[in-house]
Amino acid sequence: MFAQKSLSYGFAELEPHIDELTMVTHYTKHHAAYTNNLNAAIEKDASLQGKSIEDVLGNLDAIADEQVRTAVRNNGGGYYNHNLYFSHLAPNGAHAPSGNLEKQILKDFGSFEALKDALSKAASTRFGSGWAFLSVKKDGSLSVSSTPNQDNPLMDKNGLVPILGLDVWEHAYYLRYKNVRADYIAAFFKVVDWDAVTALYDQVTA
Repeated sequence: MFAQKSLSYGFAELEPHIDELTMVTHYTKHHAAYTNNLNAAIEKDASLQGKSIEDVLGNLDAIADEQVRTAVRNNGGGYYNHNLYFSHLAPNGAHAPSGNLEKQILKDFGSFEALKDALSKAASTRFGSGWAFLSVKKDGSLSVSSTPNQDNPLMDKNGLVPILGLDVWEHAYYLRYKNVRADYIAAFFKVVDWDAVTALYDQVTA
């Protein structure tokens, strides 16, 4: 059974950038529903039980039943994406990457600001609901991409491993920012814990 990652901070601790009501609704309603629905779908296919979520999402075409495959894609994606999203937010996190990740960002994007611009553009230009991701390629270099709905780079089977996800579904920001997605994106970067992102980069590239 898959479980939501526990938060290392309180629902109100990301104020004023992400408000408490949004956090409560996002984590206890949306994320919880994806988790519960994923577990219900997994129970219908014995071949999926005991596998990691990365293995499941990276091999969706192996799920024979179309309804189960769709349920796992939507809810498994929602489960994985939200675990990633919430685990890299913090009220007092590092405001910039360091170590190997910082070096790779400078190599691939030229500057940290250029990376943030690329992620912001990917998020702001995603039509409808979806995500922007910073991912690691097999050679350790970095890639910025955007996906619709609850899709993520793992599903493309091209070796990309997400290390940061920016949720641009309206439920992530509408209570505070209404339809001004750009303001939410700017606020998101004020609560990203880049130490956590750096640690995941090091883990992926080890």
